[in-house]
Amino acid sequence: MTIAQNLADLKHLIPPSVKLIAVSKTKPNSAILEAYASGQRVFGENYVQEIVDKQKDLPEDIEWHFIGHLQSNKAKNIAPFVSYIHAVHSIKLLDEIQKQAEKNNRQINCLLQFHIAQEETKYGFRLDSYEEALSVIDFSLYPNIVFAGVMGMASFVTNQRQIESEFQLLKDIFENLKTGKFAEIASFKEISMGMSGDWPLAVEKGSTMVRIGSAIFGNR
Repeated sequence: MTIAQNLADLKHLIPPSVKLIAVSKTKPNSAILEAYASGQRVFGENYVQEIVDKQKDLPEDIEWHFIGHLQSNKAKNIAPFVSYIHAVHSIKLLDEIQKQAEKNNRQINCLLQFHIAQEETKYGFRLDSYEEALSVIDFSLYPNIVFAGVMGMASFVTNQRQIESEFQLLKDIFENLKTGKFAEIASFKEISMGMSGDWPLAVEKGSTMVRIGSAIFGNR
């Protein structure tokens, strides 16, 4: 199967209301251009240097999403061009993104990442403390940040019920924030969850963005 055919098959299955992010990490520019030629414009990358290098050499109308773990001191590298930062896991990182977005006279869409998986290696606001952590946010201090929604990664397991429950948990967090702290934030509407192996479950649970790599580009 070609990249173009894989994309065509996915777009036939994924509802039009759900944004398909083609995860192109470690893939060469030629593979991205093949997807681009078939109409894909939204790409996700996990590593700062890789997304910076690719952005310089690829078409200007690509919408770049940074979906990996972002260290605060590297926000400056992607602030000039990135459209979305999916994994905002701390207030410290939020502050740095605001600082760099202001320097570049840009607004950057940000998704708050929550630790919904069992693996301790994953990042995100903790479930037992996120409300307290986010309660201190003063929206007036972040004029260059668009609070766009939430993001989470399910556990890497085969147990479908567990994955389903973790996606439901993220949906519940979103609804809690949407009717609470973020009730007046019109832009707060995205739920980024679901990858190649579990996106149908994610969509069923309310995902508005799916991050798909191997089902498009093949296994690394």
